[in-house]
Amino acid sequence: MINNLIEKIKGKGTRIVFTEGSDERILRAARRLYDENILVPVLLGNRAEIQGAAKALGLSSDGLEMLDPKEYKNMDMMVKKVVELRKGKMDEDQAREACLKTNFFGTMYVKLGCADGLLGGATYSTADTVRPALQLIKTKPGNSIVSSCFILLKDKEQLVMGDCSINIDPSADDLVEIALQTAHTVRQFGIEPRVGLLSYSTYGSAKGDSVKKVNEAATRLKRMPLDFEVDGELQFDCAVAPEVAALKAPQSKVAGNVNTFIFPNIDAGNIGYKIAARLGGYEAIGPILQGLNAPINDLSRGCNTEEVYKMAIVTAAQKYMDI
Repeated sequence: MINNLIEKIKGKGTRIVFTEGSDERILRAARRLYDENILVPVLLGNRAEIQGAAKALGLSSDGLEMLDPKEYKNMDMMVKKVVELRKGKMDEDQAREACLKTNFFGTMYVKLGCADGLLGGATYSTADTVRPALQLIKTKPGNSIVSSCFILLKDKEQLVMGDCSINIDPSADDLVEIALQTAHTVRQFGIEPRVGLLSYSTYGSAKGDSVKKVNEAATRLKRMPLDFEVDGELQFDCAVAPEVAALKAPQSKVAGNVNTFIFPNIDAGNIGYKIAARLGGYEAIGPILQGLNAPINDLSRGCNTEEVYKMAIVTAAQKYMDI
């Protein structure tokens, strides 16, 4: 999948902002991305600190674009635009202070069209990456929430899990939107979605508020004129094991063969994808943010250089997709 994405973006000069420019993982990934002519990294932070960090790692900083918000020549213009976008929620002084923070500055830099996408979160929390995106980039038409998914790769197997990092306890309405957003993302990356909404119940085998919520979302999705298969509520074994599906959901078109898993809450989602990665041997790529007007993506603070490299490629590729 990653090789296919590289072919789409290599040599196009796609500019991706990295909010933590002096971080070792960011520097190593940026050097590789630049040297392989995949994209143009824009490293945010103090120039001397970035250069010093690169030197300490034995990396050349030649060719790497570095941008310190404190030295940005068009800061007055950026601040004015922020005040307009925040519509009375920020005065000029507050906007200027916010723009000095690399997460906010980087998001606004994308908003102004100076870069094509942003990748942050190596040291920032998910909230610190998502909040400026919601305030400045906003959700694209038809979307009321932002969600996330992880693509899990193992040999030739490709699975997708959502939402694992954004919505803590999504409502039935939210689950419908998360399922639609995730199926859309899956298609973008060349995977045909077979969507299962997960629960501790299959077709009413157990009761509870969570079961009711998932069932309601699945019922509504089934009534929509969708061009992909969806089912729920399904227990995980029923979703992935054909022999279990034959017993619990024999009429289902996706049970036993689900490749796109929608979790009932962030507890299940976050635990689920990490179990798959740590114990199941899957490579987890993400979180890929969904529903925004521009490619803005988050990193796990436990990420490594390879994950930064691949997420930067994903972020750049989103520029050429209907995100």
